[in-house]
Amino acid sequence: MKPMRTLSGMLVVIASLFVAAPLAAQPIRLAGAPCETPPVLHCPDQNCAGDVVTSGGPVVEAKTSRTYFLDYPCDLKRGEKVTFVLSLHGGGSYGNWQRHYFPIVDYKDKHRLVIATPFSPRRVWGAEDDEYLQNIVTSVVEQIGKENIKAFWLAGHSQGGLTSRRIVCSEFFATKVDGFLSLSGGRLGGAAPRATNAGPPPAPGNATAPRPGAGLPAGALTPPASPTCDFSHIYTTGEHEIASLPETSEWATKYGCGPRAKQADIVDTKAGYVFDRGRQNPGTKQWGLLPRPGNAEAFTYPKCRDGRVVADVVRIDKGHTEGLEPQVTEALVRLMVSAQGGKISGR
Repeated sequence: MKPMRTLSGMLVVIASLFVAAPLAAQPIRLAGAPCETPPVLHCPDQNCAGDVVTSGGPVVEAKTSRTYFLDYPCDLKRGEKVTFVLSLHGGGSYGNWQRHYFPIVDYKDKHRLVIATPFSPRRVWGAEDDEYLQNIVTSVVEQIGKENIKAFWLAGHSQGGLTSRRIVCSEFFATKVDGFLSLSGGRLGGAAPRATNAGPPPAPGNATAPRPGAGLPAGALTPPASPTCDFSHIYTTGEHEIASLPETSEWATKYGCGPRAKQADIVDTKAGYVFDRGRQNPGTKQWGLLPRPGNAEAFTYPKCRDGRVVADVVRIDKGHTEGLEPQVTEALVRLMVSAQGGKISGR
């Protein structure tokens, strides 16, 4: 009987291991954020419905009761290291439009990204939104664990880029942000001058379309002073919305980077998801036409101190509002994840 009891005990131990192992390996779920494949409210390749792109997201920020999108790998394990991105839409835009203008959600699994995409009910960012943005960041960091945030990036299109620049060195964000990606939202280290007629064209027959500057918070379109804290910086823009791209960068000089180096062109055979459908009658190449494939030129400033990344990416024959194509999107993600991070985790 003794051998039988020993065998029975071993079976119990083995069975308990089989039960415990799956529980320990269960993927985590972030509060209120559905994780599906494909991601919730994801646009098709063409003709994304208006009520989809105007969605503000399914996750409710508890303190303000405002909504946002939160995307992450559905197989995310506890203790896994991730790159966290707060992605801000431009003036007059929406959360899900931004989510498809810069569609890094398509690369969240491959590059282990957690992406929060908030929405301003005024469709433009002001100081009254800062608490909401801070609450989102705090919630995500608490759920993932600060020790698991490899890097934290701000990404912003147009006025969302100006807002990122305004807040990046604020008391809350200065100790957290490792990088700032400007999506046609202004270049640090020497501005790229705007092209002639770079603003939005009129919207004939659309009485509800916001006009430039209409109803904006004070200073919403004013470029903030150059930031004084430390972070990596990537600038991307459409060729037609700038007069020229500077060949040097004061931001690169700040970190002792090498001279600008041109990388291989980024070639896209597939179009982006979204565009400004309210400004196509007629559209302008400066503001942006319909989505289409294309090439992009990439320039990096190598060997920056402290592992910083400084880079410029120009999308050829594009304007301000054509959604980014897949290859240029992933190229930007690769630059982001290659930079030194660790402010939040304290590394």
